[in-house]
Amino acid sequence: MFVIMIYDVGEKRVNKILKIGRRYLNWVQNSVLEGDLSPAVFAQLKSDVGEKIDKEYDSVIFYTWRSERYTTREIMGIERGNMGVLI
Repeated sequence: MFVIMIYDVGEKRVNKILKIGRRYLNWVQNSVLEGDLSPAVFAQLKSDVGEKIDKEYDSVIFYTWRSERYTTREIMGIERGNMGVLI
């Protein structure tokens, strides 16, 4: 499945959540990661994130699709993950 992970967490946990996310997904830009995962790996990602966040303060959102082919992506400006410029 194709997964987009967006997070807004306390300053002390930002690097921890980014590090966890980058083990499973590709970094796109600040607080946004994406990639293809199996259901089992996605469950592990959610478990790892759940262990590190403060559930009373932090927010992590996962969008999922069956496949990346059902999504479209349009970038204006710099593509942060690749540091290239798209026109």
